[in-house]
Amino acid sequence: MKTKVPIVPKKLLIPFMLITSLFALWGFANDITNPMVAAFKRVLELNNVQASFVQLAFYGGYFTMALPAAFFIKKYSYKTGVLLGLGLYAFGALLFYPAASWESYGFFLASLYILTFGLAFLETTANPYILSMGPEQTATQRLNLAQAFNPMGALAGLFVAKQFILNALQSNTTDENGRLAYASLDESAKAFIRTNDLMVIRNPYVLLGVVVIGVMVVIAWVNMPESKDKTGKIDFGPTMKRLFSNRNFVEGTLAQLVYVGAQIMVWTYIYQYAEAIQIDNVSAVNYGYAALLVFLIGRWVCTALLRVVFAARLLGIFSVLAMLFTLGAIFLPGMLGLYSLVAISFAMSLMFPTIYGMALEGLGEDSKFAAAFLVMAIVGGAIMPTLQGMILDWGGSGYTDLRILGVSEVKFSFILPFICFFFVWLFSIRSKTQNTP
Repeated sequence: MKTKVPIVPKKLLIPFMLITSLFALWGFANDITNPMVAAFKRVLELNNVQASFVQLAFYGGYFTMALPAAFFIKKYSYKTGVLLGLGLYAFGALLFYPAASWESYGFFLASLYILTFGLAFLETTANPYILSMGPEQTATQRLNLAQAFNPMGALAGLFVAKQFILNALQSNTTDENGRLAYASLDESAKAFIRTNDLMVIRNPYVLLGVVVIGVMVVIAWVNMPESKDKTGKIDFGPTMKRLFSNRNFVEGTLAQLVYVGAQIMVWTYIYQYAEAIQIDNVSAVNYGYAALLVFLIGRWVCTALLRVVFAARLLGIFSVLAMLFTLGAIFLPGMLGLYSLVAISFAMSLMFPTIYGMALEGLGEDSKFAAAFLVMAIVGGAIMPTLQGMILDWGGSGYTDLRILGVSEVKFSFILPFICFFFVWLFSIRSKTQNTP
């Protein structure tokens, strides 16, 4: 009788649980930040491209720090990398206090940039560490299981964004005709509201910084199995040569870049999409909740499906689903389009950990640097929303200023996620990984 291979060996359950908790922690940061694009746009009266710089700063930090994080982890250890990551995370969050005092958008962006230095360390560390905690044939399943806790943190972040930020912003107040009153106020009244609203945005991040410091102290005292290169030798040149001659790794990295771009576009611009069909910004958060909920359900469903279906095959099926739902968001009218936009999250649930696992399969010790490039690929979340913001600004600062192919520019802008999902599908059918169910 064939012995069933465990996803996580019993002796590694405690380390697995501790590292998995980090997935929720950076999920919280991601989804408290997504609604800030619309919040900063309104409070500071920015255009769509300027507001999208929130995501440029946030995901640009991943690109900047992922490779240095890999060098650091290679030289020291996973635990040391986690502690440094948590320290940078906390420092960036606490910088929101002086940023709000100075009322500087640039300072807020710099704070987010530094915060994501920490997230880059955490993701560069946690993902390959989870993959290493057991047999290679269950590595992709194990990472999907750990990543299932990421949307739990994301839901918490979205809850805080709605209840303690968006609901408290005075710039969201409407007049008796349902129009936003902030734009029509004189400069002194705007200045008062701006000061209040920037402090509202500041407070949850400062509290988050304090919580992260607490987590860092706990992990510093916990005994964790170390994974440090015994020689400490960094053969960067030969490693790069091996990695970039591996077609599966290169194409997986590109697939990850466009996937993350698609995910951030879908989750960032759901608020603008809802506003275009007369749903206010605070109420639109409910659809953000729905997207994360179906994303979480999808993660658990896919973790089970990967026991019986090849990873590449399942990735191909979900990529096609994502393209179909995206076409629905573009061409279906009103609420049907919004529901289709929410449904994209179910199809996306499989993608990040599966692409990650497939791209790293069989790389051995090279996976530490390979993981850094896959984290750097998160820069897609910085680039793609800015491109989508440019489409939204074609007709003006609104979301329905002109029609393209018979739909408003906010609907048409989702052609970018569609193209991204098409490239993920191409990776799924070209992959040579041997990951077996």
